[in-house]
Amino acid sequence: MNSHDVISTNVLIVGGGPSGLATAIELANKLEQKGEQKRIILIEKGSAIGSHILSGAVLMPEVFKELLTTEEFDAMPFDSKVSTDVTVKLSDGGQMELPFHPPYMNNTGNQIASLAQVCKYLAGIAESKGVEIYTGFAVDDMLYDGNGKVAGVKTKDTGVDHHGEKQKNYQEGTVVEADITILAEGTRGSLAKKVIERFNLDSGKNPQIYSLGVKEIWKVPEGNIEAGAVYHTFGYPLEDKSEFGGGFIYGLSENRVALGLVVGLDYADPSFDTHAAMQIWKTHPYVSKFLKDGSIMEFGAKTLPEGGWNSMPKYYEENLMIVGDSAGFLTTARLKGVHLAIKSGMCAAQTAVEAFEKNDTSKKTLAKYEELVNASFIYKEMYPIRNMRAVMQDGMVLGGLKMGIQLVTGGTCLFVPKTIADADETQTVSAFAGVPFATRFAGQLEFDKKLTFDKVTSVFHSKAMHDEIQPVHLVVNNQADFQASNIEEYGLACAAFCPAEVYELHTDRNSGAKALRLHAENCVHCKTCDIKSPNGGITWTTPYGGDGPEYNYM
Repeated sequence: MNSHDVISTNVLIVGGGPSGLATAIELANKLEQKGEQKRIILIEKGSAIGSHILSGAVLMPEVFKELLTTEEFDAMPFDSKVSTDVTVKLSDGGQMELPFHPPYMNNTGNQIASLAQVCKYLAGIAESKGVEIYTGFAVDDMLYDGNGKVAGVKTKDTGVDHHGEKQKNYQEGTVVEADITILAEGTRGSLAKKVIERFNLDSGKNPQIYSLGVKEIWKVPEGNIEAGAVYHTFGYPLEDKSEFGGGFIYGLSENRVALGLVVGLDYADPSFDTHAAMQIWKTHPYVSKFLKDGSIMEFGAKTLPEGGWNSMPKYYEENLMIVGDSAGFLTTARLKGVHLAIKSGMCAAQTAVEAFEKNDTSKKTLAKYEELVNASFIYKEMYPIRNMRAVMQDGMVLGGLKMGIQLVTGGTCLFVPKTIADADETQTVSAFAGVPFATRFAGQLEFDKKLTFDKVTSVFHSKAMHDEIQPVHLVVNNQADFQASNIEEYGLACAAFCPAEVYELHTDRNSGAKALRLHAENCVHCKTCDIKSPNGGITWTTPYGGDGPEYNYM
């Protein structure tokens, strides 16, 4: 893929996560069964497959059996089969293990795994079937033909400085023309955002809402936790009716622990800090016992689409399909989306094969994708709890009651709160009537760098790196409005909600003037700023290919 190249392919997949790789594998399998040959290209912005992949991850293995041969499935790099499965309510002063599993939370038969390692494995299978995988290439623009239909993508120009000036190492991005383009970018995909807006694919839908998950991998002494142990927590340090979410603690092989805190981004407090909340959560005796005398190995953060069925856009257009998290295939009740992402990719692949048989990649033909999704377990799992996330705005007690009603009625429920975009839920500093985050946790926000960490230290453990000469990939959309609103009125909420200290509020010692200092090199590509920034103040765009975190075990 050299500079000035124009490449043509039958299918282009943007993104090397589980949905994109499943699409590639299923497509290659179906084409081989029919004796057809089509070119399949997959482009991934990370330096390697898996380097930008983060998930819990407790995986439901059945969908992999559907995607893979028995031999391929038997070699899957699962870490540990779930052996202990406990849900715990934490309070400031203690904890209570529930004597039952909340609906959808049973993990019997599931496998704990590193999704990064799973994706590396799936990429090897895809390549063995003839799929061309190119890593380290960021895609920042869609291509359209003369009729306005999707025609492919263009990779990002490189060798450009902060001011847009071409440097000696300048290389023009590559044009990739495709009969069918499949977007598998993960949460809040930057290309998916563009096509959803261009084609009005979210017309009549609820706004998509998100949560932010902050995760760490630890090495701990033998005996701290057994491999296969799964613990989910709710309650402390989150405030019921104000913040929705909970924690997870998973025992891995080789005396490792995967743990994290996931918080819905629909909270009102402009100073709420999910990264700091996760550090406070770790100090609770129920959590800290698993980490005693251990050391952190890796850190990461990622957003998850939580709106559910009612927030999903139409996920196909002329020559285009959207799969996985980019389309919102995630079950909030389970906090799981990998099995749905894989199945969505398989449905998209089957649709593409039928389109090639008809020599027709129009929207009418690609509507088969929606039919396949609706006939699969995706619909059966997501539709009955389509209002689940909305009713949880009422808190654990009333929201839980409404959730129970939905399980009986197949999703029907009266008095469902309106879903509002996360950015619009954020209140100004003066309007927020609650207790600000720093006041709530006064005395708990000094981090010892042993059990708890500041954001800069966490970023170090993500191994995030960026070419600092390139144009800043975090775009302030209107400097004057950002200063007047996001800084003066909201107190630069970005500084609080970003888990990587990308946004810093600088106050001049002499004049008291406030200004934004941007540290784009810290970015771990979680997309929180694109989602939560008031008034749409920030747009996340792709930096150079290969930039960003370098996850190994996430």
